[in-house]
Amino acid sequence: MKYCFDKVKPSLTDYLPNNLIEEQNLISLKKAFQFVHFPESSKEAAKGKERLAFDELLFLQLNSLERKLAWQKNEVNRHYLVDSKKVKAFIDKLPFSLTLSQKKAIDEIAADLKKKIPMNRLLEGDVGSGKTIVSAIGVYLSHLNGYQSVYMAPTQILAQQHFETLSKLFKPYGLKVLLVTSETKKVDIKKADLFIGTHALLFKEIPYDKVGYVVIDEQHRFGVEQRNKLIRLTGSKTLAPHILTMTATPIPRTIALSFYGDLDLSVLTEMPKGRIPIKTIVVTKQKRASAYDWIKTTIKKEKVQVFVVCPLIEESDKETLLNVKSVLKEFANLKQEFSGFRLGLLHGRLSIKDKNAVLAKFKKGSLDILVATPVVEVGIDIPNASIMLIEGAERFGLSQLHQLRGRVGRGKKKSYCLLFPELKSDKVSARLSAMERGLSGFELSELDLKLRGPGEIFGLRQHGFPELKIASWLDIVLIKKAKEVAGVVLGNAAKYPALLAFYRLRHISQN
Repeated sequence: MKYCFDKVKPSLTDYLPNNLIEEQNLISLKKAFQFVHFPESSKEAAKGKERLAFDELLFLQLNSLERKLAWQKNEVNRHYLVDSKKVKAFIDKLPFSLTLSQKKAIDEIAADLKKKIPMNRLLEGDVGSGKTIVSAIGVYLSHLNGYQSVYMAPTQILAQQHFETLSKLFKPYGLKVLLVTSETKKVDIKKADLFIGTHALLFKEIPYDKVGYVVIDEQHRFGVEQRNKLIRLTGSKTLAPHILTMTATPIPRTIALSFYGDLDLSVLTEMPKGRIPIKTIVVTKQKRASAYDWIKTTIKKEKVQVFVVCPLIEESDKETLLNVKSVLKEFANLKQEFSGFRLGLLHGRLSIKDKNAVLAKFKKGSLDILVATPVVEVGIDIPNASIMLIEGAERFGLSQLHQLRGRVGRGKKKSYCLLFPELKSDKVSARLSAMERGLSGFELSELDLKLRGPGEIFGLRQHGFPELKIASWLDIVLIKKAKEVAGVVLGNAAKYPALLAFYRLRHISQN
């Protein structure tokens, strides 16, 4: 076998220098290919795989670190002074107390805003952990310094939610908040202290002349180019605003170490006081009828409202006609099942006007049940909604189920999440039983990584996390090793010409 390999590949230039290979207890590239393709033992196969996995992670870490170094070459386009007394007074007037991790994240953001290098921070927190108020402190500091802020959300529903929340929050302080949508006319765009919107923020002629702080919510739902365009609009070639990106989907630590290595990380680890735990129940087909009866009784007795979420049939960021037909069919079925109750329908293909009208009815209590696609995953806050029913629950990633579950449990009544699976298997049972156990979003994301891979963490593969070909996102030791080596390589580039040349050639070919 070895003879055959040598005949085919008599020489294979290794881009890693010998001293680095020895330091990291690796083998040569030629041996790695030989051991992977023609191993004489399981030990050889494992050693060969380790070297190739290290290379894959190293290239990923080099790319991440280069992004960070490139960002640090920018200077801030606005210089901030942080008035600690005014920030404390703002926090003291809030109708709730901040958690320790919220206070820590606010301190980290305030420290970043004082630097000459623009902030590039990721704020990660579970559903309902209070990310919005943390991000709002940066908006308030921008206002105190005479600068504007921009808040970009992936969906119109979430943008509308932020507009309502932040308008109410900042009203006593005289901040002008403007909601920008695709339907916003040019004549309606006026100067504001805070611009809130979706992708429309990238295409409207908005006076971004004094923007110093940009918040990108659910950032994994935006492409790199979209984020870069917003930064360019609010900055220049060498000047950039402070950037805070946020996600409510907990990211496994191994992925955060690699994929978000260019960002500083703040994590909200606690939930605000007073949150009542949500009881999650997996409902089999045999118990569907009794579950419906229980929902009817609960609506009448407790005067609560219900979400019914139908899964996307096609794996896509946009809701297709096929998906809309699916939810329409389910809506028709439920209208018969729940005759005498008030039902509403919400999906991504409705106009903004129609979406807002349906949500307004639900918020006012004019609807008992809202049937929807996963468009309700983020940005809807209905305190009286205390039952979440999820059809085809096995189609969703655990983190996405957790997000949907987070739409209830926001009021004072006991809340429930009912999972209706269509398929039955050991894997499905294992995943959904994890939901029943009430694991945190961080625990669920780690479990989903083990069971389904990184492409499923956010429900759709298009959401940005690559599937590794050889390495594993679970191998935190090798990820850390690659991260350390990447720092050494870029800090001493002249010592690693072959490695960097191969890395750049590989990067160009992949892009």
